[in-house]
Order: sequence, then structure tokens, then C-alpha cells
Amino acid sequence: MTALLYALGVVTFVVAILLSIGLHEFGHLIPAKKFGCKVPQWFIGFGPTVWSKQIGETEYGVKAIPLGGYVKIVGMLPPGAEGLVEETTYDEDGEAVHKVRRSNTGMFTQLISDARAAEWEYVKQHETDRLFYRLAWWKKVVVMAGGPLVNIAIAFGLFVVLFATYGNPRDEVVEPTVAAVPECVIPVAEQRTTCTADDPVSPAKKAGIEPGDEIVSFNGTPYTTWQALQSQIRANADGDAVIEVRRDGRLLSLETNTTVALRRTSLEDETLTKVGFLGVQPASHLATGGPLYTAEQMGTMTVETLQALVHLPVKVYDVGRAIVGLQERDPEGPVSIVGGGRFAGEAAASQDFPITDKLVTLLFLVASFNFFIGMFNFVPLLPLDGGHIAGALYEGLKRGFARLRGRPDPGHVDVAKLLPVAYVVGLAMLVMGVVLIVADLVVPL
Repeated sequence: MTALLYALGVVTFVVAILLSIGLHEFGHLIPAKKFGCKVPQWFIGFGPTVWSKQIGETEYGVKAIPLGGYVKIVGMLPPGAEGLVEETTYDEDGEAVHKVRRSNTGMFTQLISDARAAEWEYVKQHETDRLFYRLAWWKKVVVMAGGPLVNIAIAFGLFVVLFATYGNPRDEVVEPTVAAVPECVIPVAEQRTTCTADDPVSPAKKAGIEPGDEIVSFNGTPYTTWQALQSQIRANADGDAVIEVRRDGRLLSLETNTTVALRRTSLEDETLTKVGFLGVQPASHLATGGPLYTAEQMGTMTVETLQALVHLPVKVYDVGRAIVGLQERDPEGPVSIVGGGRFAGEAAASQDFPITDKLVTLLFLVASFNFFIGMFNFVPLLPLDGGHIAGALYEGLKRGFARLRGRPDPGHVDVAKLLPVAYVVGLAMLVMGVVLIVADLVVPL
């Protein structure tokens, strides 16, 4: 049964991500068709075709390697000067089909020339007005931004539902109410929860603090946040402590002495430090909210994701070192879709998770992956969507400045000249993807 649940979790996650990828491609396809572009292909996956169906002029299908997807929009690259056409033939409809001369003046020039030729071979004489590069710059932005915006919209929709019903695991609200009072002070190095005769009684227990008490002040300082109270207690060392609490509507002033104990510096820093210790555990709950709260949280996620993208090559390098045993893998480091599937499978198979928590975990994983996919595709480098968006914005600026200065229209921006960058970035993405997949198989989190 556990293996079946694990497999179900993995399959559900993978299918959800593939559906998200398909919707991403529809985010490009729909506005492209709306603006009159020719879109001959829409596919999930790469490699050999598993299934496809022709609807109108577009072939929709699924390929064998489920690691992405694509939509073919004709005319992404300007085909070059008419002088590059070395042969014209005619298809069964009598339409002219042009063969573009391929350059052999250098490796990168050859790559650019071959890419132009591949674009030109899709073009028929009556379709020259349907080429993507001929669109107004803002239409290009709409078409290319449509894909990643769909992923972000999926993430937003899932987060809204989760934050409004279950709560946000990233935003825990700590209340002034005492949830528990330990009977004794147990050394942090000892992995136990039961007291022994040698353990000193906790200061909170001595003071008579009880679960359900609402902390009002500590040594005369009113309670504001749990973090502030914790800082006061830690700074108090083994000094006198007067804790004012509200119990059953009555204010009580309780006295004790905090004691000094070794505790972690913070949740992020496991270094042990001698600090004042009282011995109260606060009640807490997950913060909830609707669309505005979700938008605020996703704003924070955006900043964190941008920071993560800046450090992604270094993080992947560290993952590579972990593969060969040179260091431990960072539990907060990047994972591939394989790692995400493993998380989903483990959550589904866990005996400790109720069905609600299993569903919530899966939805959070799908939402988080969609958000990252969307943000990653906005990176302004080819072959990512952001590279085409950057080219379109640059074209808009060039044409706008030319109009302001009364100069001739500079024409379309030739993104084909940036193809060498695209090949380098594409190779880097492939290497990073392989490293993460191997790591998720060899040294999983």
C-alpha cells in the first residue's frame, strides 16, 4: 500500500507539472494566433512523438521525453535579406518555397544562417504578413510573456486557495498564549523529552505559569511579539523575572529566576549559545488571507526567487560536488522535477500525514514549481522567453527614440544575432538540469 501511495504521489505531481507546461505553451499559442501568427506545432515534451492530432493548421501532441514543451511560432527570427534566397520551388498548392543560402564564414555565423534557413522553410508567399518578427513590439511582449504569466497565474490561484483555507506554512503567527510549560530544563544535546531526577525544574514551572496563560509583560516590558519576548528572556541570563499573565480574565504577577542554558542561536544558526531560559512554549497558528495577502506573499517570493536565480549556478555546482561526495547536499538547495516527484511520493506514502496534509503538500509543490518556472522564464536571456521579451522591448525603445528624433524607422531587432548566447545558455541549462536530476537520484534530499 505504501509503494502504491508513493507511486500515486509521484505520478500526480508529474502529471500536474506537465499540464502546467502545456498551459504555459497555450499562453504563447493563444495570443500568437490572436495576432495572426502561424503556429504549426504545440507539444509537451521533446524527442520522438508519442501522439499528435492536427487541428486546423496546428499539430497538437505529446513527445517521449517529458522534460518541457514548446510551441512553434513561424518567423521568430527575421529570415534575412532576399539576396540569401538561392532557390525557389513550389509546393502542391502552387505556393513558393524558398531555400536560403547557408553561410560558411564561421561557426557562429553558420549557426545563425542555419537557424534563419529553418525559419524561412516554413514560410509561404501568402504568409509573409503572419511572421512573428513582423509583429509590433508590444504584441511580441504579450505573446512571449503569456507563457510564464500562465505559470504565475496557476501559482497564484493555488496559493490563494491554500492560504485562505489551510494557511501559509511560511508565515507562522506566534500568539502570546502559553501552549505548554516543560517540567524541567533538559540539556539541548540530549535527545529526550522526559525529565530525570537530576534535571532542574524549569523557571516557568517554578513561577506557576500554566498552559492557556496569556503573557502580558516581562519585567515590566509589555508583550509585543514572541521574538521580542524571547530576546528579553535570553538577555536576562539568570536574573530575576517578573511575568505578568492574564488567566481567566484576571491579571497575575508571577515571579521567578531565569536560568542559563545552552540553546541554538536561531532557527537558521545551529550554534549553541549560553542564554537565559524561562521554559514556555507559545501557541501558534498559520497565517491565513485572501488575494491581497497572497499577492503580498508572492512579492516576497519574487525577491527570494530572484536572489536564488542569481546564485543558481553556484548552488548547482555545490550539488555537483555533493554527487561525488566532496560535501553534503544543502537541504535548501535546488531540486529537479525528479526531486519534486520524490517529495510528493514521500508525502503521499507517509503514515504520519493525514489526507488533508498530503493534498496540501502536493498543491504547495505544484504551486512552487509553477512560480519558479514562471520567474525563470522571465530571465532576459535567449532561449528563454525573457530573451525575446528583452529584444522586443529594445525594439520598441529604438523605434520610439527614432520617432522622437525624426529619424527613419530602424526596423526590427534581429534577435538571430544573439543565437550564440542562446546556445551557450541552453547548454548551461541542459548541464544544470542533468546535474540536478542525477543528484535527486544519487543523493536525494
